Amino acid sequence: MRHRSRVIVVSLTASLLCPAASVCGQSGAGQPGVAKPAAGRAVARTGRGTGAADPLAEARRATAISLISSLADEARGFRDETLRARVQARAADALWETDAERGRALFRRAWEAAEVSDRESIRRSEEERRANTRSGGGSVWSSPRNLRGEVLRLAAKRERALGEEFLARLDEARKQERESAAAKTAEAALASSPNNSEAAAAAVGQRLELATQLLRDGDMERAIQFAAPALRRVDQQVLRFLVALREQNAGAADKVYAALLASAATDAATDANTVSLLSSYIFTPGMFIEISRGGGYGVNQSGDIPAPDNIPADLRANFFALAAQVLLRPLVPVDQDRSSSGRSGTYFVIARLLPLFEQHAPDVVPALRAQLSALTPDAPAEYRGGDHPLLTKGLGPPSETYDAVQRALDKLDTAKNAEERDGIYVEAAFAANAKNDPRTREFADKIEHAETRRSLRAYLDYSDITRALQKKDASEVVRLAKNGEITSIQRVWAYTEAARLLSKTDRTRALEALDEAANETRRIDGAHADRASAMLAVASLLYELDRARVWTLMPDAVKTINAVSDFSGEDGQLVARFQTRNMGSFSSSDAPNFNLQPLFALLAAEDLDRSVELARSLTGEAPRAVATLAIAVAALKDKPKPKP
Repeated sequence: MRHRSRVIVVSLTASLLCPAASVCGQSGAGQPGVAKPAAGRAVARTGRGTGAADPLAEARRATAISLISSLADEARGFRDETLRARVQARAADALWETDAERGRALFRRAWEAAEVSDRESIRRSEEERRANTRSGGGSVWSSPRNLRGEVLRLAAKRERALGEEFLARLDEARKQERESAAAKTAEAALASSPNNSEAAAAAVGQRLELATQLLRDGDMERAIQFAAPALRRVDQQVLRFLVALREQNAGAADKVYAALLASAATDAATDANTVSLLSSYIFTPGMFIEISRGGGYGVNQSGDIPAPDNIPADLRANFFALAAQVLLRPLVPVDQDRSSSGRSGTYFVIARLLPLFEQHAPDVVPALRAQLSALTPDAPAEYRGGDHPLLTKGLGPPSETYDAVQRALDKLDTAKNAEERDGIYVEAAFAANAKNDPRTREFADKIEHAETRRSLRAYLDYSDITRALQKKDASEVVRLAKNGEITSIQRVWAYTEAARLLSKTDRTRALEALDEAANETRRIDGAHADRASAMLAVASLLYELDRARVWTLMPDAVKTINAVSDFSGEDGQLVARFQTRNMGSFSSSDAPNFNLQPLFALLAAEDLDRSVELARSLTGEAPRAVATLAIAVAALKDKPKPKP
């Protein structure tokens, strides 16, 4: 009985994705620019243990190189600059070990295309931001693409000199962009502030991003070389790099940190925000807090990274000496205070760090308490009580007396109209959701505006699904996917993620979840990119459970992809958005199973010929290129054993 139920579910999944009228099993017409493989379908090895080269592996590699070379030539004529840059950069990376000189030329062509693409992306993002601001909505818009960063990371991993060349070109281009912006806006003075994080990010961010990626790849020496010119100022990006470096080489990271402390001590622009950022290296490596002059705050948290327990005593003492020096400066009149933190930020940082001073530098505690009292009249009321959760975030347990939900509800008495009441209930719902308060839905249901109420419910449903996935609760994910007010693509994602959780323990239930995902896929408009993404997600999970069935699904998936003009086959993302006139929340996460690359890499490992034919049947430049590269890279990984 158990075996039979499995067969029924798999068959149903296939029928949902391949209706009777479809052409499952047929191959599409070939496309130019993709070489037909010379290798057979077999992947068995010969000569292993005898010292002989594997002829099949060599043939697969020859096929892969031919595929990449043809695709790189074809990419020069691609209409889309983004696609042209990505394909040439990835082709260069794949061909590097075979032909470094050609790889270098391809990288430079990719860079030129990336420059054009990034300029257009920045222009579109700025237009979107201005339109969003004019409409009076919350500040939620997409960030410009950083295609040059993608090319740079691939090139720098292959050759440091090429990476430095691109970094220099990027620095020069951004300098010109800032100068152009300065000529158009009176706010150009912002870029001259030595402690402004945006200016710092524009100047050194790309170098540090590259260095951090090299650290993740295990190339610490090269990472330090690339990062060195940027490690001269206190900002989040520098400190994040040092936190990552310390995990591999504490001595090297501590040396740079000590230099930052010494430099900050002589910099007149050092203020409470500088102290707050520097404190993160020692006490909250995964979290950074900055306070605005008006008392607003920004929290950037990348995970629960525990405080290191091996900080040298002299390094810690140097930090507290600097912190006391900055926080105990004589107060200047409010209208003369030019610091980024202002009096509000200074009050907050003293209040937050005071328990640490009591533990590590008690001699200055009385002076800090006196400074805190002097700043109290200018501090936001929410910080004065000492129970605001941000004051202890990352340092200890939150205050038991602070109730963000109640703080929001207390505003109801002053609400002048339904719109203000709705805003308060939105605030209360978000605060309740953050601590998994069962009243979350109750607050959402009290919102009078129908569209705001529906949108918030959908956002909360998505939040609940992500929480259930973190707990690996597949049953709850399935329940929420079935009943939640989420979009179809979110529902497909939820079902396929539940199937992933169940695949190792309950194959039958995993297939049932995939069946639900397939049902939802057919409800998506056939001309929408979400339909193609959903089919790939289902096929990717089905490959783990019944790979033979996937081959029968792929022709119909190809047909769907070909019908969607704007489907690129990569950059798959899952997005949840909530927005009102006064606030907005935006969540996005990568969804690799929405992409062609993972699935075609799996198919190529099993049957190179059939996977190439499928790639050739894709009519769009972008999906065909992505699939072809996935196949070729998978084949190149099967390296032949050298001859004796």
